Amino acid sequence: MTAPVMVPETEVAGSVDYARPWKVIVWDDPINLMSYVAFVFQKLFGYSKEKAHRLMMEVHIDGKAVVSSGTREKAEFDVFRLHEHGLWATMEKDE
Repeated sequence: MTAPVMVPETEVAGSVDYARPWKVIVWDDPINLMSYVAFVFQKLFGYSKEKAHRLMMEVHIDGKAVVSSGTREKAEFDVFRLHEHGLWATMEKDE
């Protein structure tokens, strides 16, 4: 019988990037009313009226706002739901 061969552990490429949180960004658009955007933030993320309004104003004034963060799967799902409600949303890796 031969002894088992020890193989050194190597980091799987991309595993660190996969674990890094993702953020969901909503962008300003000329279509949706500000009240509707705040309503969608409350409905989808359960934000209070105040937080939804603050994020909506950030979108309106700064042109974008980070509305959620988490795993890649969660970010993809949040972007999908925002698109279903007619908002322009993207996701990117959090720094």
